[in-house]
Amino acid sequence: MLITSTKAALAAVIAALSFGAAAQTPPPYGESIGIDAAKKAVAAAIAESKKNNWFMAVSVVDTGGHLVYFERQDGTQTGSTWVAVDKAKSSVAFRRPTKVFEDAVAGGGAGLRILGLSGAVPVEGGVPIVANGKVIGAIGASGGTAQQDGVVAGAGINALK
Repeated sequence: MLITSTKAALAAVIAALSFGAAAQTPPPYGESIGIDAAKKAVAAAIAESKKNNWFMAVSVVDTGGHLVYFERQDGTQTGSTWVAVDKAKSSVAFRRPTKVFEDAVAGGGAGLRILGLSGAVPVEGGVPIVANGKVIGAIGASGGTAQQDGVVAGAGINALK
């Protein structure tokens, strides 16, 4: 009976992750991002936040979720330090943007099961960094609204294209 309920719970989580972009098979992991590329992504993200007068913390992690580079603007709330890193870790661990989790939770029902996934951050602002079709790390931004965090993280991703 326990095996059946465990299988059912696992199937429900897989179904919850199958919304929109998450329905596609995520790309495999590649060699981890280097410091120069991480600095380039963070610089672009911070430039975007300054342009909009937002105060942000931005992090880049490698494929194992280990911090490669981090920057926090003066005036950014200290809690955003942890959140930026957690968003990047979540994004690389699940190989998808944290916006996918946010949307699943917002949809209610089966999507609420996302809240039981260890390490899944259901707030926009974490985005995998993909090079040559492989996940090489992730960027996380925090300090504004979820949508602002997503814009800032996206600017970091765009700098690496």
